[in-house]
Amino acid sequence: MTHAMLKGSNVPLQATTVRAVLRWTPGQGVPDVDASALLLGPDDRVRSDEDFVFYNQPRHPSGQVWRLGKKRVAEGLTDTIQTDLSGVGASVGRILLVASADGASFDRVTSLRILLYDATAADAQPLAYFDVKPETGQETALICGELYRRGEGWKFRALGEGYSNGLKGLATDFGISVDESEGSDGPMSAPRPETPPHTPVQPSPPAAAPPPPSAAPTVGPEEPTTVQPLLEVSRPLPPEQPAGVPAQPAYGYPQQPPAAQPAYGYPQPAGRPAYGYPQPPAAAGATGAQSGYGYPPPVSGVPDPDFRLPPQGPQFIGR
Repeated sequence: MTHAMLKGSNVPLQATTVRAVLRWTPGQGVPDVDASALLLGPDDRVRSDEDFVFYNQPRHPSGQVWRLGKKRVAEGLTDTIQTDLSGVGASVGRILLVASADGASFDRVTSLRILLYDATAADAQPLAYFDVKPETGQETALICGELYRRGEGWKFRALGEGYSNGLKGLATDFGISVDESEGSDGPMSAPRPETPPHTPVQPSPPAAAPPPPSAAPTVGPEEPTTVQPLLEVSRPLPPEQPAGVPAQPAYGYPQQPPAAQPAYGYPQPAGRPAYGYPQPPAAAGATGAQSGYGYPPPVSGVPDPDFRLPPQGPQFIGR
């Protein structure tokens, strides 16, 4: 039968070996949780620093209390402390079961629960469980419950008492010596195994200051100076014509007559008479001279013996 416990309630234990399991739900912004135990003597204080079982000292020298470590389950993450109650020394009257958050407060830890199991039982049903709720939310360490003697047996009590100064403050309150000076051999002086040591960031060296304006610049080898001519803005020139091609006259101006061919309507040279004008007489003895079109050929001094008049038509007969 599983007992759902309230703060301050207790339940007797028949088991000789019990396993106290801390369970919580991980998520974004949720700190890591560690389980630890303190074995208290008759004066409700530890007998020595060896009575503190935590991540840097996971097993008590007696071998009766030890930390099993963290495990992922379907409901979230767990961290476990196991105790063999039958072998615990008679001087130990109470064993505190503690939860501590890594550098954060418990208001960011969701669904924190402590479950108590019989470590020798085959079934997985817990003997009791207690939902741990911080009172202010600013606690960084919580006493979730305690195993304490009652007569010849043991009981479990649900507590939920918080500390705002973390696991070190809680341990100091119960007699653990915490010496953080250099060379200390105390159990709290070593860092958590899960947390890598912090490496300080070395500041970067300052940048070199620029030379003052009055400083003379460094003179290197003289380089040839290239003078860029000034560009003159002008209208674009017409494309050049090839050599030997006469320039074309502008449109609308009178044309110059070429030497080989006279312009139309002007007098023709002597070598070729113009069309429709009388032909000049050929020189004496010259042959092959062409007469103008429609004019009688020039008359020579000797009649042509072969000259015949053309036949006359009927319109001239009988007149």
